[in-house]
Amino acid sequence: MNTNNIINHSVLWNRIGKFSRKAGRTTTRPVLLLWYVLRSKETPKADKMLILSTLSYLVLPIDILDAKRLPIIGWFDEIASISVCYNKVCKHITPEIERKVDALLDKWFPEYVDFVELPV
Repeated sequence: MNTNNIINHSVLWNRIGKFSRKAGRTTTRPVLLLWYVLRSKETPKADKMLILSTLSYLVLPIDILDAKRLPIIGWFDEIASISVCYNKVCKHITPEIERKVDALLDKWFPEYVDFVELPV
């Protein structure tokens, strides 16, 4: 089964971008790592389906625990979903994927880029 036939990756990517602007850099990093693992040819199909379901649940408006009704508790289902998925597929995260994610985060959140002080 080819995930390219199941979902429109550009729509999912756009929704991840919208989520990221609201969630911030720290929360976005594992989401982007999952995204790049999903897009990797080396990732097994079962893990791709897990990532796809996790990311879809994160960006779709349907929730088990609604964050609007339960402000703090409402984020637990998303946090649990991302945590379980990340722990399952983290073995597929390569240094190259980490570099891509860090570069994208620096681009999306330039206020967090650490500047190295030059010696005086």
